[in-house]
Amino acid sequence: MSEGIQIEINNLNKHFGHLHVLKNINLSIPKGEFVALVGPSGCGKSTLLRSIAGLEKISSGDMSIAGEIVNHLPPRKRDIAMVFQSYALYPHMNVQDNLTYSLRIKGMKKKSANIEAAKVAKTIGLSELLQRYPRELSGGQRQRVAMGRAIIREPKAFLFDEPLSNLDASLRVHMRKEIRSLHDKLGATSVYVTHDQIEAMTMADQVVVLNEGEIVQQGSPLELYDSPVNKFVAGFIGSPAMNFIKGIVSSDGRSVELQFKVKQKISLKSVFTPGMTVDVGIRPEHLDINASQTNLKVAVNSMEATGSSTYYVADTEPALSFIEQGRSSIVDRENVNLYVAPEHVYLFDAKSGLAL
Repeated sequence: MSEGIQIEINNLNKHFGHLHVLKNINLSIPKGEFVALVGPSGCGKSTLLRSIAGLEKISSGDMSIAGEIVNHLPPRKRDIAMVFQSYALYPHMNVQDNLTYSLRIKGMKKKSANIEAAKVAKTIGLSELLQRYPRELSGGQRQRVAMGRAIIREPKAFLFDEPLSNLDASLRVHMRKEIRSLHDKLGATSVYVTHDQIEAMTMADQVVVLNEGEIVQQGSPLELYDSPVNKFVAGFIGSPAMNFIKGIVSSDGRSVELQFKVKQKISLKSVFTPGMTVDVGIRPEHLDINASQTNLKVAVNSMEATGSSTYYVADTEPALSFIEQGRSSIVDRENVNLYVAPEHVYLFDAKSGLAL
């Protein structure tokens, strides 16, 4: 195991009968880093997290935590703490007793355990709620108690399995800031599973994108946004999602003809093979409605105004979406000029989906 690596996974495979759900997973997580596992439902992210926790037995490969091979260790001996989507609090215990439960079953005296609970409660902002019961708490407060139960154990790593899924949108935004703040304050090593790429992008040092049981790409949030390795990552990372249009590279290799009903040509940042059939990727935020130049003309089919920005869908096939910051400046919805800079045009192989 490399120095400074807290969790290391080598050639991990997991089978459920004939179903191969994790395929040759290799992953190194440095001590103190926040890593998000993200992907669509059924991609294997929760199975991977449960394998790290010891809740799933791996079929082959090696896994180590803090330098110790844990392949055959039960969960209780791995010194990790897990926070689930469901809070899993004891309803008959108040907050203090929920926090101290793991310490008490290890034999710690009640007075000492309560002192530790008070420290943790102060860290997570629950000092005034120690005598309350779960039924008297809001969803966000319950989730903080669940995190406090993990923190009080001082584990080698924290594992989060979609902990914010039960919360409403505004509380999720607040709680993701709290979780990241706690991670930084504790200097913890955290592995966080989510299907929400916005959570992954805003919280993690490193994002691991999985699809069909394989790691497709790993990197910082902006690395994945700026340089997706294939069409899948490009479409999954970023909100709203990237536009994809069929295209044919022009004869000079310096532009691509978009295969709308009325074909339109845009410039490329590099020279590509003339005549190549590609999938062209353009992010909605990179289609500029107020540029001094233009290379696309569309009609607007629908628009959604949020005050801070306006979201448009063009009457094209496939539908092209784009964003304007602030209020709408469109006068004629039938004749809208857009511009996309060459550096913001992505090309993907039409067969393999790999970035070109």
